[in-house]
Amino acid sequence: MCMEQNNLQNPKTEEMEIDLLELVGNLWKNRKKIYKAAGIGAVIGLIVGFSLPKEYTVSVTLSPESGQTSSGSLAGMASMLGLGNMTLGSGDDALNISLFPEIMASTPFALELYNMPVTPENSKQAMPFHEYLKEQRSPWWGYILGAPGMIIGGVTGLFKEAPKDTTEVLNPFMLTKEQARKVADIQKTMKTSTDKKTGITKVEVTLQDPLVTAVVADSVINKLQNYITEYRVKKAKEDCIYLEKLYEERKKELYDAQQKYAAHTDANRNLSMQSAKLEGERLQNNVSLASQVYTQIATQLQMARAKIQEQKPVFAVVEPASVPTRPSAPRKVVLLAAFVFLAVIGESAWILFGKDLCKNLREGVKK
Repeated sequence: MCMEQNNLQNPKTEEMEIDLLELVGNLWKNRKKIYKAAGIGAVIGLIVGFSLPKEYTVSVTLSPESGQTSSGSLAGMASMLGLGNMTLGSGDDALNISLFPEIMASTPFALELYNMPVTPENSKQAMPFHEYLKEQRSPWWGYILGAPGMIIGGVTGLFKEAPKDTTEVLNPFMLTKEQARKVADIQKTMKTSTDKKTGITKVEVTLQDPLVTAVVADSVINKLQNYITEYRVKKAKEDCIYLEKLYEERKKELYDAQQKYAAHTDANRNLSMQSAKLEGERLQNNVSLASQVYTQIATQLQMARAKIQEQKPVFAVVEPASVPTRPSAPRKVVLLAAFVFLAVIGESAWILFGKDLCKNLREGVKK
């Protein structure tokens, strides 16, 4: 039985080996065509590689502080001052680091970079960031594909009056199509990723000018820090403003109570009337109560002012922005290898299967 099974399996194995050898032999016979296809792929890869403009990438790595220690120290200070029931907040309401990508992809954040002045490396004249993006180079086929639109825009521009005011007005609530397109271009230049376990955030900015790339990356980090800091201290600032208002009101009440008590005491200094004594005790109690409330509000105000500083997050910049010396794209060697590989695979597939498939289709159509 074993011999019979081996005899049944051997023909199939031999047939597969023969098919593979036939395919390899077919490729070997047409190796010149494959070499030619590889050469054409290499030429196309070089053309594409040298046509793409150089791009530079600046990466900035930062590690945000959690803020839980600050809230704990404030709670300890409040307990020592006898304000155990005072709510000081905690790190739970802090801006989650996972929101960093959403913040940078938002329209308000991009609008903060819209009119930021930048100066290219080979230029002495500063320009708004959105205008610089318009001057970035495109590959030659981009101009060919965009030629019809440029021609139509030039012709229609002849019949339009030149704007009298060149100042661009930004309305975040209602952006024009052109402004929305520029905002989208700004958002494409930025990319961020966050490690949820360690909290390490990496921000990347990619542009065609190395100096502008470094400046924009540094500005993005600063604006991101300011955005998060403002978010963290917003509630503390509101509490501080409210307590300052209460502080001024309680201080006025205390001064008024003291003035009334002093005036009553001066007016009834030599009198021994019981009603005068009772009135004096009542006014003195008012002064004592106003003083206690004033002292408590003053203490809370000091704590609220300290909380603003404590709530400010600290960002440790692990890797700061610096002007890159080498472009990050295009990778000419990778493009060359990719086009050669695709050309060889495409030609091999045509030799092995494409010819027969086209032949069968033609015969089928004739029949």
